[in-house]
Amino acid sequence: MPEQLRLIKKYPNRRLYDTKTSAYITLTDVKDLVLSREVFNVLDAKTGEDITRAILLQIILEEEASGVPLFTADLLAQMIRFYGHAMQGMLGKYLETNIKSFVDFQKKLQEQSQSLYGESNSQMQNDMWSQFMNFQGPAMQTMMSTYMEQSRKMLHQMQDQLKTQTRTLFNGIPLAGFPADSAQQPHDTEKK
Repeated sequence: MPEQLRLIKKYPNRRLYDTKTSAYITLTDVKDLVLSREVFNVLDAKTGEDITRAILLQIILEEEASGVPLFTADLLAQMIRFYGHAMQGMLGKYLETNIKSFVDFQKKLQEQSQSLYGESNSQMQNDMWSQFMNFQGPAMQTMMSTYMEQSRKMLHQMQDQLKTQTRTLFNGIPLAGFPADSAQQPHDTEKK
């Protein structure tokens, strides 16, 4: 029988209540649930609305405010610009796919580490993983930067293709934001 979804209720006093443990919890506890891959939903106790995303975003905000941030201000600004843009849905799927690929890559490295050093010595695995990341850090960063730059270029190319296809599709209709381009206009070469 599959494990039942863990339910956390958020009350108007901003407190989070874990129905599984029958206790109030903090955002740090919710973060621990995420890190332990626990599946849960957070509901507003008053309205019943699913506010899981809002709670996860709040955890990200706290993580970004303390320690070493994951996102640069430039990246955050670029992400904000996609809200309300025609490419918003595509960007979300694109980011999700890339994060999944990165997680899969990390998982494969961990599996290789386990096959080399066994599962019994988790401290040694953690130490080896840290050493590997410290040694490979610059190379990994360069590889990821190159990958992200290629991905950014690909996304811009897709945007340009969509604009061109839109212009072609709606050739005779003036569209706001698209200058009239006579080079894009089809010409009648023969009149019958």
